[in-house]
Amino acid sequence: MTELTLGPVYYLWDGPKWRDFYYQIADEAPVDHIILGETVCSKRQHFIEPYLADVVERLERAGKSVAFSSLALITLERESRIVNELIETSDYPIEVNDLSAIGLIKGRQHLVGPLVNVYNGPTARLLAQRGADRICLPPELPFSSIARIAADAPDVALEVMVFGRMPLAISARCAHARSKGRIKDNCQFVCGEEPDGLSIRTLDRQSFLVLNGVQTMSHTCQLLLSELKDLQEAGVNAFRLSPQDCDMARIAAIFQETLSGSMEPQEAIELIGHTYPKAKFSNGFHHGREGAGWVSRAKNNAHAP
Repeated sequence: MTELTLGPVYYLWDGPKWRDFYYQIADEAPVDHIILGETVCSKRQHFIEPYLADVVERLERAGKSVAFSSLALITLERESRIVNELIETSDYPIEVNDLSAIGLIKGRQHLVGPLVNVYNGPTARLLAQRGADRICLPPELPFSSIARIAADAPDVALEVMVFGRMPLAISARCAHARSKGRIKDNCQFVCGEEPDGLSIRTLDRQSFLVLNGVQTMSHTCQLLLSELKDLQEAGVNAFRLSPQDCDMARIAAIFQETLSGSMEPQEAIELIGHTYPKAKFSNGFHHGREGAGWVSRAKNNAHAP
């Protein structure tokens, strides 16, 4: 059975925008699983907390399954307490995003997010033995590695990120705040000024990366549509969409139609280009090339680099 997952919002959106985004997802998006919660920076958590219970209720009423994301990097005692409390008190599955959370969860059933480096079959099998129900593989893996992991761990449920800016690194320091003359401890949440991340350019003015608080992301948006069939044949049946500042319900519908066979990949690529027109798409990692590259499987791809 093929399933669509909507990963956590990596960016800082104000609370009402975050709430309304998930209300739309509940009402319109054909996704099966939703991952909620703050993954990037613990200082942002209070923006969503007043709306969290209502969002969960709305999503469950729409028939979506809900899980909560843990922080990707724990640097403070306060953050350690946050993760401990989440694991100990949540009635929902937890998606772990670093190895310390895997240690804390102590064999309970959980999910493994794409920020954990799962690069081979033995690692996938070990995590499954420790209680992982599903593993979302890192977006930088080429298809050859994904297929090898699926073959080496045939009993492990694997998920692949097929849409969204790719998370590349996370740091204890905040380059986003520094770029605006602030420090992490007095950032004044300047990352909220860019709901799709702050674009960084090289000295010759070429777009290169995106800053999102303490997280570094790809400038290009991963888009795997022509590759879905190969992934399914390799044994991957769960596909992740990472939220961007666009109509994600429409994005999800396009992926669902492509997976069902009612829409051709090339038509889907063009429709996603209209839905998220400011994005430059890439699939280079998947094809064993530079991550920002585009390997076209059809002619006249208007959004190829």
